[in-house]
Amino acid sequence: MNDYPDYLEDDEPEYNSKKIVINVIISAVVLVIFFVFFLFFAVTMPGTSIQRDMPQYSSELEDLSLQLEKHVYYLSDEIGDRSTGQNIKLDQAADYIQRQLESYGYIPTSRVFGEHDLRNIEVDIYGQEKRDEILVIGAHYDTRWLTPGADDNASGIAGLLEIAKYLSGKRFPRTVRIIAFANEEVPRYRQTEMGSMYSAKRSYTRSELIVGMISLEMIGYYSNEPGSQRYPAILQNFYPDTGNFIAFVSNLSSRDFQMRAITHFRDLELFPSEGLVAPQWIERDIRRSDHASYWYYDFPAIMITDTSFYRNRNYHSPSDLYDTLDYESMAKVVKGLSLLIERLAQE
Repeated sequence: MNDYPDYLEDDEPEYNSKKIVINVIISAVVLVIFFVFFLFFAVTMPGTSIQRDMPQYSSELEDLSLQLEKHVYYLSDEIGDRSTGQNIKLDQAADYIQRQLESYGYIPTSRVFGEHDLRNIEVDIYGQEKRDEILVIGAHYDTRWLTPGADDNASGIAGLLEIAKYLSGKRFPRTVRIIAFANEEVPRYRQTEMGSMYSAKRSYTRSELIVGMISLEMIGYYSNEPGSQRYPAILQNFYPDTGNFIAFVSNLSSRDFQMRAITHFRDLELFPSEGLVAPQWIERDIRRSDHASYWYYDFPAIMITDTSFYRNRNYHSPSDLYDTLDYESMAKVVKGLSLLIERLAQE
């Protein structure tokens, strides 16, 4: 038996229909707001990515590409697997990085940490007027187990070394810190023995003012073939399907730093670029490198990447070899990064 008055029973279908319509409208508005936010806050970057008529391949870029290839070849082919447990090979890689930095006029510091006595190789180019403001540039020199790691991440180390060479002898208002990290890969990833986690924590406990951190994570693989670039489902409609660009990636709190960095890069018109600012809880893949260690301590940080396994099918496999990389494109990227870092250090 229905105890409700008849007038309530008669109005109930109309009431439910209105409620459904209102809920649909609210859901649609929320989706539109999210789309607008995502389009203008997360995906849209300042400036314009150069798409064609890129600078000709000059003698300077040719020399740079040869140096990049030399570094990648030594790390990935002559040393090879630099994974956890391969301490002799990890030491060989660290020694090579240290020798190269010394040849550029630096006096590197070895930051030894953890129970296995691994080390970060670090140099500081001390600033003048703003010495306490530190811009960190880093890349990891270890690899996944049983892989030579040409793109992941000998390419990042090669870029780091050539950026260090470019900056050698220069002086800036801000301090520039260059770090080659150990232990980025599993099983040390996001653990206390991860090299970048050790470094970020050290900066945090010393109350250092890190104005920005740039992680060079796989910067050597490019393709002009349509369909060569893939994305997570949420991003695939916002970006080109050709893997011929370098990507700038940050979380929400690093957005301002990201915008300044990609603006400087695009102003140089050396190489195509795309950018993404995303909440970490939406897209976990944006955390897959050393910049995330700095996020953990609330420092602004970005990742520079060729997008890893979304483009390079040799990722974390024995086929990640030095002759699969595009050193001409890589040289343009590294030249652009060297100049944007110089500009950031002068801010």
